[in-house]
Amino acid sequence: MMSVVLAGGSGFLGTQLRAELERGGHRVFNLTRSPRPDRPGDIAWQPDGPPGRLSAHLEGVDVVINLAGENIAGAFWSEARKAKLRDSRLQATRTIVGAMATCQRPPRVFISGSAVGYYGEHGREVVTEGTPPGSDFLARLCVDWEQEAHAAATSGTRLAIVRTGLVLGADGGALAKMILPFKLGLGATLGSGEQYMPWIHVDDWVAMIIWLAGVERAMGAFNAAAPVPVTNREFTRTLGRVLRRPAVFHAPAFVLKMALGEMAGMLLTGQRVLPAAAEELGFRFGHRELEPALRSLSL
Repeated sequence: MMSVVLAGGSGFLGTQLRAELERGGHRVFNLTRSPRPDRPGDIAWQPDGPPGRLSAHLEGVDVVINLAGENIAGAFWSEARKAKLRDSRLQATRTIVGAMATCQRPPRVFISGSAVGYYGEHGREVVTEGTPPGSDFLARLCVDWEQEAHAAATSGTRLAIVRTGLVLGADGGALAKMILPFKLGLGATLGSGEQYMPWIHVDDWVAMIIWLAGVERAMGAFNAAAPVPVTNREFTRTLGRVLRRPAVFHAPAFVLKMALGEMAGMLLTGQRVLPAAAEELGFRFGHRELEPALRSLSL
C-alpha cells in the first residue's frame, strides 16, 4: 500500500486516477483549495502559496503526483489567458517542490505532468522522449513546467515526468466534447488532416501513472501516448465509424485560425509520438490501436 498526495485530483484525469488508487487499497490525499469535512483525505493548499504549511503533509509519503493546472483548451488564448496557463502550472509545481525540499523524509517519488506539446510541430517524423523541444507557446510552457519539476530530483526523490497526449475517456476530456458534433453527423477533418494526434486510452494513462510510481528504474520523461498514433483524418474517420455517423466535413485551417487564433495550433499541428521509454522498461498497453480503444468506451 502506498500513501499518495495528489494535486489536481478534481479534474478528469485526477478523478479517474484517484478512484483507481483507492480501489487498489492505497491511501490518497487530495490537495484542494476548498477542503470538505466529509472528505477526510482533503488537504488545504494554495498552488501559488508558500510551501511551508504544505511540507508537513508531504513528510514521509510515498508518492506525490502533480496534475495541477488550468485547462489548456478552456478559453481563448489572450495574453492574460496564456499567463494564467503558465502561472497555474509553474507556481503549483514550484510550491510542491519547495515543500518537498524542506521535508526531513522527502517523498520517495514525484510524478509531474507535462504534455506532448513539449515537442512542437514535427510532421511525420517519429518523436520519442529524446526529441528536442519545440519553440511555440505550448512547447515553451512545457519546457518551463518540466524545469520547475526537475528541482525535485534529489538523492531522496525519484522524478518521472509524464508528457500526455489526447486522453480518450467517455466521461470527460477532449473526446467528450467531440461526441455530440459527431453524433449529429458534423464530424470534420481539421486542416490538412495529415497532422498526427497522439492519443491514449484513459485506462492506460491511469495504469502508466501507477506503474511509474512502483518501478524504481522509471526516471525522467515518459510519453503517455499509445504505440500506434494516427493522423487527424484517420481519427475522424474512425470515430465516425464507431459512432455510425458520417464524418465527411472539412474545417479549413484558415477558418480555425480565424475562430481560435493561436489556440488553433493545437488542432492543426501534431506529433507522431511513440512511448519509447515506457515500453523499453516493460510497460504494456491494454489499448494499442484506436478503433478497439474507442469501442471499449461504449460511446
